[in-house]
Amino acid sequence: MIPVLSIEHLRFAWPGHAAPVLDIETLSVNAGEAVFLHGPSGCGKSTLLSLMAGVLVADAGHARLLGHDWARLSRRQRDRTRVAHVGYIFQQFNLLPYLSVIDNVLLPCRFSPRRASRADGTPRAHAGQLLQRMGLDKALWQRPALQLSVGQQQRVAAARALIGHPELVIADEPTSALDEDRREAFLDTLMSACEANHSALVFVSHDRRIAERFGRHVWLPDINRAALVSAGA
Repeated sequence: MIPVLSIEHLRFAWPGHAAPVLDIETLSVNAGEAVFLHGPSGCGKSTLLSLMAGVLVADAGHARLLGHDWARLSRRQRDRTRVAHVGYIFQQFNLLPYLSVIDNVLLPCRFSPRRASRADGTPRAHAGQLLQRMGLDKALWQRPALQLSVGQQQRVAAARALIGHPELVIADEPTSALDEDRREAFLDTLMSACEANHSALVFVSHDRRIAERFGRHVWLPDINRAALVSAGA
């Protein structure tokens, strides 16, 4: 079975920096697996997520999604592949502020026929189901996203990531603006959706209270040889 995500001999350095921020021998995530990725601030977690999703491309080695090496795809091909197969909950949400809540959720289906075809019922019906499960009242759905609170925007971003059942869901600190009750409801919805659809989930957080909900934990400094070099400098 081909892993949903596989990384081999990956190295990445920011332009103008000789030393890599990431140097990872191997990491893979299978369909249906929920991985809790954690580590101290500045250790490269968000950079690694960007490499997993093809937003960035490795300087050396391989980052593959469903067996396809991101580095072998053009920028346009990476964009199309990402929207078709990856749901990404960005740390800053990346909602389009003047679009309505429901139109933000529908964006992946509008850019990817594959995501639209995999929606439960019509894409609009699936968007509504996800917003309801995220606890967002129907009265909010037609409001511009900029009128929502930070916590509400976070839940809209999660609904957008889940629509159309992508094979890989990446979540970068997605519970940081939620209170305890909302956090638990959010996690219930996110994890149950990924489990039902057999989606791989890579979840980054500093909140160790939620780590027990994940079947696998990865402490990034343990697999990142660049962190060892930095620590010994």
